[in-house]
Amino acid sequence: MLIDALFLQIGYNATLVTLGSATLGLAAGATGTFLFLRKRALVADAVSHATLPGLALAFMLMVAMGGDGRNLAGLMAGSALSAWAGLLCLSWLTRHTRLAEDAAIGAVLSVFFGFGIVLLTVVQTLSAGRQAGLESFLLGSTAGMLFSDALLIAAGGLCVLACALALRRPLLLVAFDPGYAQTQGINVQRMDLAIMTLVMAITVVGLKVVGLILIVALLIIPAATARFWSNRADRVVLLAGLFGGLSGYIGAAVSATAPGLPTGPIIVLVGFGFFVGSLLLSPGRGVLSSALRHRAYQRQVHLRQGLLALARQQPVYEAMTRRLLRRAGLVRADGVPTPEGHSRAAAALRDETRWQALRSSMHLSELSTRDDGLTLILDVLTQDQIAELDRRINASPRVV
Repeated sequence: MLIDALFLQIGYNATLVTLGSATLGLAAGATGTFLFLRKRALVADAVSHATLPGLALAFMLMVAMGGDGRNLAGLMAGSALSAWAGLLCLSWLTRHTRLAEDAAIGAVLSVFFGFGIVLLTVVQTLSAGRQAGLESFLLGSTAGMLFSDALLIAAGGLCVLACALALRRPLLLVAFDPGYAQTQGINVQRMDLAIMTLVMAITVVGLKVVGLILIVALLIIPAATARFWSNRADRVVLLAGLFGGLSGYIGAAVSATAPGLPTGPIIVLVGFGFFVGSLLLSPGRGVLSSALRHRAYQRQVHLRQGLLALARQQPVYEAMTRRLLRRAGLVRADGVPTPEGHSRAAAALRDETRWQALRSSMHLSELSTRDDGLTLILDVLTQDQIAELDRRINASPRVV
C-alpha cells in the first residue's frame, strides 16, 4: 500500500495531495533556510499565528457576499492580509518601543491567535456558510482537496521558491553579516522584510496542507537538517529544499495509506525523522562521527603519551595505552619496546623537545600556539626553522 502511494498509484486525490505537499515542502525548506541562518525562527511562529484572524474574517466576508465561505483563494487572501498586519505590528514594536524582539513576538503571537480563536467561535454560531471543519486549518487537512486547490498550492509554492532563489545572495549576506551587507549597499531592513514576506507567503500557501501551527516546523526543520550536511550556504539552501520536498512527499503518501491520520503532523514527523537521522549519521556534524573522531583523538593522545614514556624510560601505567602500543607493534607482550617502538619513541621525544624550545624562542614563540599535543612540528615549521631550533637545543642541553 505504501509503495503504491509513493509511486502515485493510490488514486487521483492522493496524487494531488502528494504532489502539492512535495512542492510546498520544497519551497518551505529553501525559504526557511534564510530565516534559520538569520536566527529569527520565532518570527515565523508569530507570522503563522497571525493568519488566523484573517482566515475567520475572510470566511465571514465571503458568507456575507452570498458564498459558502470555503473558497481557498479567498481564505488565503484573508490570511495573507492578517499575517501582513501581524508582521507590521511586530516590526513597529521592535523599532519604536524598548521591547526585545522575543517579547514583541510573544505579544503579537498571543494577541492575534487569541483574536482568531474568538472569531472562529463566532463563525461556528453563524447560520449561513459551511463552517464545519474550518478549524482544520489549524493543523491542516487534505481530505477532499480539489484540483484547483492543489494547483493553487503548487503554483504558490513554486512562486515563493523562485523569489527565494532570486534573492538568495543578498539574503545570505544579510543572514551572515548584516553590517558588511550594509556596506555593500544592501538595505538590511528591506531584506528582512523580504524574507518575512516569503515566510508569510509560505504560511498562507501551506494552510490547507499543514496548518498555521505546524508550518513553522516545515520552515525550520529542513533547514536545521541540511545544516548537518554542509558548511556552504548555497548547498544548505538546496539540501533544505530537498529535505522539505521529501518530507512533504513521503508524509502525504503515508497519510494517504491511513486516511484517519492527518497529513500535516505526519509531514512534520517525517521531517523530524530526517533531522534525527542527520543528527546521528551526518559525516561532519553527526553524533556518531563526532564520537568516532573523539575516540580516535583519545587513542592518538594515549599513543603519544605512551611513546614519550618509553623514550624517557618511564613505566606505562594506563592499560589502554599499553594495549594500543602492543596493537601498533611498538612493544612486546612483556612491555619491552620493539625496534620500531624505540624509533617512534625517539621521534616523539625529539618532537616534544622541539616544541618546548619553540615556546622559549623569541622569534617563533607565537607559533607554539599550534601545539595541541598531537600536531608534528614538521607540519608547522620550515626545515630552516627546525634546524635553528636543533642548534639551540644542542647548545643548551638542559632544554628538554
